[in-house]
Amino acid sequence: MFTDVSAVTGTSNAAAAMKKETGLNKNDFLKLFMTQLQNQDPLNPQDSSQFIAQLSQLTQVEQAFNTNTNLANLLTATQNSTDLSLLSFIGKEVLATGNQVTLAAGTPQSMNFTLPSNAATLSVQIKESSGRVVRTLSQGVTAAGDGSVLWDGKDDSGVPLASGTYSFAVTGIKGDGTSFTGTTLMAARVDGVKFDSNGTPLLTSGTMEIPLQNVESVTGG
Repeated sequence: MFTDVSAVTGTSNAAAAMKKETGLNKNDFLKLFMTQLQNQDPLNPQDSSQFIAQLSQLTQVEQAFNTNTNLANLLTATQNSTDLSLLSFIGKEVLATGNQVTLAAGTPQSMNFTLPSNAATLSVQIKESSGRVVRTLSQGVTAAGDGSVLWDGKDDSGVPLASGTYSFAVTGIKGDGTSFTGTTLMAARVDGVKFDSNGTPLLTSGTMEIPLQNVESVTGG
């Protein structure tokens, strides 16, 4: 039922688009054809072969418009289905590439990362929105792969920081003194979905925005 209605709508849209683009559609052409037949001299009829050939060409053009319109409708339906599926992320815990961490005052926050190699020592710098470093955490030998450090929500002086969104960076130092950068990961519970100005889907968690393509894993719910 819905397929039939969509097909009729698609055909009507294609005919309208064709008329806007070319000035007429197949129905207009048929009306001209019938008017010509009704008004020609029956004793000296016009050769209609060229007229029929033009009608055939016009029909092919209209079919092309139909194909393009139906394809556009299919792409729109697919996109709508994808957009609706994003709602299933709400309430789930996601782990995504990114360097944001949301602090709720008085609540320790875990900051996740992935290291490409073993580190003799590890340094995690936490910055406020202005870019100023407010806390540096250090730990000893840390194995390559996934890991995390716990932040108590305080600055380097031991003063509790205000709730809000902070950023962090992870640096590993090998035994020979060379350093490398770890990949930071954001852990968050999704509370909404939005689209940026380019139509890119974003998962939201408080003030954090997570591009869908950055999601590494989804759990819960």
